[in-house]
Amino acid sequence: MSGMLKIKLVKSMIGRPEKHRKVLRGMGLTKINRTVELKDTPSVRGMVAKVSHLVVAEEK
Repeated sequence: MSGMLKIKLVKSMIGRPEKHRKVLRGMGLTKINRTVELKDTPSVRGMVAKVSHLVVAEEK
């Protein structure tokens, strides 16, 4: 797990629980179609799993 993850927000956070919004903001995602690259760690994987219905993640 030493690579990077490319994470893209594909669905709006409008109407989502505050917990999901905090996770997305914690990853640096604020607007639709924004992409961030984060280190592939267990904590980031857990964040992606919590909001997997809102984001698309791919290994880089």
